[in-house]
Amino acid sequence: MATKPPAGDPVQDAPHVGPPQHAAAGLPAIAHTLKAGYEQMGLRRTARTLLKVNQKNGFDCPGCAWPEGDERHAAEFCENGAKAVAEEATLRRVTPDFFAAHPVSELAARSGYWLGQQGRLTHPMYLPEGADRYEPVSWNKAFAIIAEELGALSSPDEALFYTSGRTSNEAAFLFQLFAREFGTNNLPDCSNMCHESSGCALGETIGIGKGSVSLEDLHRADLIIVAGQNPGTNHPRMLSALEKAKEAGAKIISVNPLPEAGMERFKNPQSPLGMIKGTPLNDLFLQIRIGGDQALFRLLNKLVIDTDGALDEDFIREHTHGYEALATAAGNADWDETLTATGLTRPEIERALAMILASERTIVCWAMGLTQHKHSVATIREVVNLLLLRGNIGRPGAGVCPVRGHSNVQGDRTMGIFERPAPAFLDALDREFGITSPRTHGYDVVRSIEALRDGKAKVLFAMGGNFVAATPDTDVTEAAIRRASLTVHVSTKLNRSHAVTGRRALILPTLGRTDKDVQKSGRQFVTVEDSMGMVHASRGNLAPASPHLLSEPAIVARMARAVLGTASRTPWEDFENDYAAIRDRIARVVPGFEDFNTRVARPGGFQLPHAPRDERRFPTATGKANFTAAPVEYPRVPAGRLLLQTLRSHDQYNTTIYGLDDRYRGITGGRRIVMVNPEDAAELGLADGSYTDLVGEWKDGVERRAPGFRVVHYPTARGCAAAYYPETNVLVPLDSTADTSNTPASKSVVVRFEPA
Repeated sequence: MATKPPAGDPVQDAPHVGPPQHAAAGLPAIAHTLKAGYEQMGLRRTARTLLKVNQKNGFDCPGCAWPEGDERHAAEFCENGAKAVAEEATLRRVTPDFFAAHPVSELAARSGYWLGQQGRLTHPMYLPEGADRYEPVSWNKAFAIIAEELGALSSPDEALFYTSGRTSNEAAFLFQLFAREFGTNNLPDCSNMCHESSGCALGETIGIGKGSVSLEDLHRADLIIVAGQNPGTNHPRMLSALEKAKEAGAKIISVNPLPEAGMERFKNPQSPLGMIKGTPLNDLFLQIRIGGDQALFRLLNKLVIDTDGALDEDFIREHTHGYEALATAAGNADWDETLTATGLTRPEIERALAMILASERTIVCWAMGLTQHKHSVATIREVVNLLLLRGNIGRPGAGVCPVRGHSNVQGDRTMGIFERPAPAFLDALDREFGITSPRTHGYDVVRSIEALRDGKAKVLFAMGGNFVAATPDTDVTEAAIRRASLTVHVSTKLNRSHAVTGRRALILPTLGRTDKDVQKSGRQFVTVEDSMGMVHASRGNLAPASPHLLSEPAIVARMARAVLGTASRTPWEDFENDYAAIRDRIARVVPGFEDFNTRVARPGGFQLPHAPRDERRFPTATGKANFTAAPVEYPRVPAGRLLLQTLRSHDQYNTTIYGLDDRYRGITGGRRIVMVNPEDAAELGLADGSYTDLVGEWKDGVERRAPGFRVVHYPTARGCAAAYYPETNVLVPLDSTADTSNTPASKSVVVRFEPA
């Protein structure tokens, strides 16, 4: 049997701090996996469920988007994936009685950890205007409330339709179709806050905003550069791919402000020898200062250009545009400025160069450490420059690898969840459904918050996720949300967004990945797209948590019928009854999905086409891969301040908090900690174990304060600090965003320290 949820919030004001670990996974990962499963599901249900995770006849992990190979292990999951599954497949329940006992004001005072531990939602719930408790509501009444609020808007553009990366392809396609038939492109999504910078940079340089490598490419690479990423916590199954690459002779360079256990040594829990000894992964660790990556790659590009015989001249001549501009800009790269920007030494950079020159097949992987700065798009373009110089795109074992977070965030964008859709997509959608989609661009996440704040948006409908906890500038965001006339959240579990509401609010409980989905035509499956463009089926195997749940496609279809009425010619009821009908329409609208139902029925699914990878064809404005030459930027920090990056703990996935430990970093029993280099701490008078308020500094002069953080002396890069989100989202200004992508600059926050 599962254990009961915590009755009260655990005390977090005295975390224990020990030395950081130097290896990831191994026996402790197995122990923590089993513990999480037992507490949430009990032993029997744990075994039954986990053996279906990421299997060809099972369900896709609701955690990260890392792909699976054709041959799969019986335990094809990681520790954090198992925690995600356990919390979804939990036996704990949040019933109407729970809401009767806990007013919204109390829920708002609880931690995200406590809220998430309560269990699965069982009934649709409604918070009337002026009330302090949610009450049960019928599905018909819930959809009538939504129709009433949307119908009262003066413009469809006063509605916001947000999507989390867990949403299936089928639900996402219906959701964007409904929004556009309703009349708006306001389709913000979680990608706006993470890999939007990657999409912008790659779209301009190679013509497609996705990675160009497969899992097999990683296994064949000579050199893998992992920049701004912590696979050991955020994408643990990636460590197995890196281990396999190492066994084949690959070298690995890690570029990161913090040393991370997973990149030091991986103790593969699927191998007896691996659990005991492990595999060292890093060949070179470049402990870069936050935001110094563009300067590093620009200098590396200069050094490659200056090395006789280093360029792939045939590739540059036949397949690229703009080389001369890059060569001129790179010629101006300065050693002294680069060392200042990066905090690295000349021998370290020269060693990295030697490894790059020795590699015939190079892959660069990255995540939020590159995407959440003002100059993120320029930084990723500089990464592409490095690969183009040596012909490392469209070659086996080489290419770009932006490692996506949530399990279908890439698929949602492919399905049309985008506030700035391509005209060709809208044309195809309109032809297929006989509608006229709006052509005016909609709001992304940051602009959605601004619209709520300024009274330009009045309804927020969130398909999954935890909008309040995921977004920047917490005080501003929560005040903006409370100005809405209606907030609606499609959810499996409680989170903070249910406690920070508009004047009225709805919680619509939905099926999870682990749940069986049976509609009128029979048992259904949904599909997802992984980080490397593989599309495959996902079939839950558990009885739903409650008979009162609806699937995400059913929720969208019923909402559409309530809102659009008989004027809509779209067969919404047919789509709810049989998801194959949705896939037939996707096949006629979205390139690469032709004959969708037949191809996805094959075990393992199919790979989407990728012109740069498959044909060395680059669908850019120039018809070639584009070199770029943006001015080099890096953060300048005033004296007495540090540059803070927000990050996850190991007991966390995105905004979901599984526990209060970060064991790889030696921290247990609390989350309000700030990691500071001991030398910086000495200069600032911050004793290890002391408590401090973090105060953000931004050009608007507004004080943003995160109080009561325990100082942890930690081997961060000099001048840099780190603390967990969402607790530190309050420090990220709403208008501190990346150029072009408008992604919040959560990795570049200037802070000062004041006594707590």
